[in-house]
Amino acid sequence: MKSVLLIGLGNFGMLVARQIHEMGHEVMAVDMDEERVNEILPYVTNAMIGDSTNQSFLESLGINNFDVCIETIGDDFQSSLETTSLLKELGAKMVVSRANREVQAKFLLRNGADEVVNPEKQIAKWTAIRYTSDHILDYIKLDDSHAIFEVKLPEDWIGRSVRQIDIRQKYGINIMAVKENGNMNLSFSPDDILKENETLLVLGEYRAIQKCFHI
Repeated sequence: MKSVLLIGLGNFGMLVARQIHEMGHEVMAVDMDEERVNEILPYVTNAMIGDSTNQSFLESLGINNFDVCIETIGDDFQSSLETTSLLKELGAKMVVSRANREVQAKFLLRNGADEVVNPEKQIAKWTAIRYTSDHILDYIKLDDSHAIFEVKLPEDWIGRSVRQIDIRQKYGINIMAVKENGNMNLSFSPDDILKENETLLVLGEYRAIQKCFHI
């Protein structure tokens, strides 16, 4: 279990706070808006009203006691930048900050953020990949070149074995699991026959995935 400080309770911050709490971690949520703080209070370990650009207020939270500090202020970049900088100055072990644009990400990384998330950009990419392909159901980005994809079986793969389709040799793509009715099979055999209602979890470069599945 980790201890998380989350600053900024807009729509994105609310969702992050609730998700972290549901995963069983301790969450301290902070926002200047009393209504937002009261709304999130039933779903987190604790919540406080306060200005995250105020050094004295942040010091009172004991920043270095948290495993990770997540700053999700989306509508005031100056406050986002100041908060990020103060968190690092006060000894935060890990600072994750939200950016809405690439230039914001660069400033945040220069001023204390260990990592930056851009939810709009990430969702836009997921949407584009998901709904412009006949085979891609989901994906997880690993870096700028690689990702894990959940894919439907192309029609000509049905009834053939993993060994026969041999996408590792042809495209450099690794099959990580075979999924059927929500159940994940990680210990499949290369000789297992692929069925119509199955999907595959595959790992590879974007270009290889695009070529293999005609994205």
